[in-house]
Amino acid sequence: QVQFVESGGGLVQSGGSLRLSCAASVIMFSDSSVGWYRQAPKKQRELVATILSSGGTNYADSVKGRFTISRDNGKNRMYLQMNSLKPDDTAVYYCNGFPPLPGNWGQGTQVTVSS
Repeated sequence: QVQFVESGGGLVQSGGSLRLSCAASVIMFSDSSVGWYRQAPKKQRELVATILSSGGTNYADSVKGRFTISRDNGKNRMYLQMNSLKPDDTAVYYCNGFPPLPGNWGQGTQVTVSS
């Protein structure tokens, strides 16, 4: 069974930084495209960033230039470095495959950015 476990969230002031980590129990992780998603209160879950098996990356316009997605295939881990955080970045952040695997969402990690 595929599992994703997120960590690294917290409370940070506007302009601050956080680094999220995702541990993935995925067979052949290195061959998988994966992504970070987030869900703010009363909003639908949205795609934040993706990283392909080739290492290619893509970002939502709202985070481009501020967030960096990376992966360590040897550790089956994925990361999201978030800089210049804004209150609008407040959300629960999840990692999953890209496209996401239904039913394999983890509990997420809460990121709260205060103004």
